[in-house]
Amino acid sequence: MRQLLTLSHDDAQRAVNAMRDEALRRGQAGVIVVSDAHGELIALLRMDGAPLSSIQIALNKAYTAARERKPSYEVGQKARDPERGFPMTNFGELRYTTWGGGLPVLIEGEVIGAVAISGLPESEDMEIAEIGRMAALGIL
Repeated sequence: MRQLLTLSHDDAQRAVNAMRDEALRRGQAGVIVVSDAHGELIALLRMDGAPLSSIQIALNKAYTAARERKPSYEVGQKARDPERGFPMTNFGELRYTTWGGGLPVLIEGEVIGAVAISGLPESEDMEIAEIGRMAALGIL
């Protein structure tokens, strides 16, 4: 029998709070998502002033990171490379996105969930997602 670890609600709440606090510290607003290892929703926060379009984007970033077991930005690197590139439709999954800001949460190489944020500049989404990943693991 194989036992699987997964993020708990408490882990998700810690990640959401850490990402929210960092976005507020920067004077920004975004949509924050925490998913399970399959990319399905555990927690979502739409901060006051966050763009409505960021709801689906944040959901998709977490889904992509969990399913592909790598940062959403890395999934897009091949798509952005003109020599090795390919269209995202080759994945056959319309929920995949290639924007940065979605990170898998891993323990001993196993994905136990994902965190994501959307609504800020991509570089800030990526920085804040890392804070959420560490908080989900209890490192912060």
